[in-house]
Amino acid sequence: MKIRVTVLSENSVFSNLGAIAEHGWSVFLETKHGNFLFDTGQGKALLNNANVFRKDLSSIQGIILSHHHIDHTGGLLDAVKITATKPVDVYAHPGLFNEGYLARSGYKYIGVPFCRAALESAGAKFKFNTEFTEIIPGLYLTGEIPRVTPYEQGDDDMLLKTANGFVKDKVWDDQSIVIKTAQGLLVILGCAHAGIINILTYAQQKTGENRIYAVIGGTHLWSVSREQKEKSLEALTDMGIGRLGVSHCTGFEMSMRLAQLFGEKFFNCNVGTVIEV
Repeated sequence: MKIRVTVLSENSVFSNLGAIAEHGWSVFLETKHGNFLFDTGQGKALLNNANVFRKDLSSIQGIILSHHHIDHTGGLLDAVKITATKPVDVYAHPGLFNEGYLARSGYKYIGVPFCRAALESAGAKFKFNTEFTEIIPGLYLTGEIPRVTPYEQGDDDMLLKTANGFVKDKVWDDQSIVIKTAQGLLVILGCAHAGIINILTYAQQKTGENRIYAVIGGTHLWSVSREQKEKSLEALTDMGIGRLGVSHCTGFEMSMRLAQLFGEKFFNCNVGTVIEV
């Protein structure tokens, strides 16, 4: 499938006058089956940057969400409202409205900043999934990722508020987009809370395609254990990835190390980055 991907929200921006950066992630997808929005950032950059890059948010056929954190869902209400002339499908895991907190910031709430009723009143039509799901021909949402690797354990200070108190949030709602192209798989990560190796291996298994043309998005390697960092780097170099564009939750140290490992295959996937396959 042919596709054009434009990054609308990310932590940094270079040489794109008028565009702004934020701690968040959002990409605009253009396909022959219609346009889609994957994540919505914090909500401070989405509308501005869509205007700067001339991406018509009212044209989207659906909004796809990687998980419940505010830096991926903060612009959701704006995105839904801008399609107010028609209801818009919102693809997400049923755990989207989990009450997530970050302990390192004094138990700061980091979940979706809007209630489901408000979003539905604005025109959102939620389509929840837990399984590997085809959204349009050749474009898939992973559903829950099997946690297979022993070293991809994620963060210890991300918590869920439950009736029995706070528990570690394993972010089971973490999903990625997998696109089959003539050159291999294009994998668009949200935050890779499930572990980047788990995600890529699962994408290969479910599609039957071992070639990975490109991986872009948040790798979530900056705040995890040293063991997870080292073993993830080792595994990534053995996967034959054609291009690696890191973003958002990768961190400077890990970005530099990935740049050294991947050489010309590496790029920073910042606001305004365009990938065409």
